[in-house]
Amino acid sequence: MRVLVVDGANVVGSRPNGWWRDRAGAAGRLHASLARADLDHDVVVLVLEGRATSGRPAGRDGAVETVHAPGSGDDAVVEEVRARRAHGDDVVVVTADRALRERVTAAGGSSVGPSWLLSRTS
Repeated sequence: MRVLVVDGANVVGSRPNGWWRDRAGAAGRLHASLARADLDHDVVVLVLEGRATSGRPAGRDGAVETVHAPGSGDDAVVEEVRARRAHGDDVVVVTADRALRERVTAAGGSSVGPSWLLSRTS
């Protein structure tokens, strides 16, 4: 399976559009845009952390699965990569966070930047 894991905080934070005033709303809008987009992946996992988790309940909704990070969003992203790779899935993470990209590569995944995703969801 082809799995796309989205670092919600990093993707939302890549656009200075006032998201910080309504983190939950920004998370909900990101989820909606992921649900509408044709991203050529079997599963899309949206990882949310902190106040953004109130914008979308955890669980699967169509092709989008929302995960609430119990602590660090980066740790939750890496855990998703490890778990999915253990099942033989091809995993791509959307983030611009350099340290997270290195951790993703070490866990067997690959990464693309937010602009890749945003150009497909706008």
